[in-house]
Amino acid sequence: MPTPTKGPRLGGGPAHERLMLANLAAALFEHKRITTTVTKAKRLKPYAERLVTFAKRGDLSSRRRVLGLISDKGIVHELFTDIAGAVANRDGGYTRITKIGNRKGDNAPMAVIELVLEPVSPKQAVVAEATAAAKRDAEKAAPAAEEAAPVVEEEVVEAEAPETEAEAPEAEAAETEEAPAAEEKK
Repeated sequence: MPTPTKGPRLGGGPAHERLMLANLAAALFEHKRITTTVTKAKRLKPYAERLVTFAKRGDLSSRRRVLGLISDKGIVHELFTDIAGAVANRDGGYTRITKIGNRKGDNAPMAVIELVLEPVSPKQAVVAEATAAAKRDAEKAAPAAEEAAPVVEEEVVEAEAPETEAEAPEAEAAETEEAPAAEEKK
């Protein structure tokens, strides 16, 4: 659970702050985006993301915990069915805060907090998976490459066969020049 900030609370006392955050979260889940002050939006973000995490679990105990915080059963049902399904593939970052300027009356900084319901980009998922696989392969190949480094270089030189007959004399000359260099490295 997010630790409350030191100093004055949003609305005065801790009970009022809990009620205010619950009402803001209920409005966020109902309307998918709300406009509020930057301070309230920053305090709402971890609270709402925690509730979405409970909804993604989807079991009865999670539903009861959320119902203890948000009293409207319709909003909790929407959270568990619609919103949890929309963010099922997302590992976090269910909300987005965008600052929109100051309020006209009292010049308070305002922000829009909204649910991120777009699917995770499949391209980003593939890139992340490929980099993880490349890193694993590099870690496995590092000890083997240190032991067999001279052998690998000789195999690479032998594997490069000329494709046409015109390139054959040039390739043979290159092999004869590289062969003594490979022997010197040993």
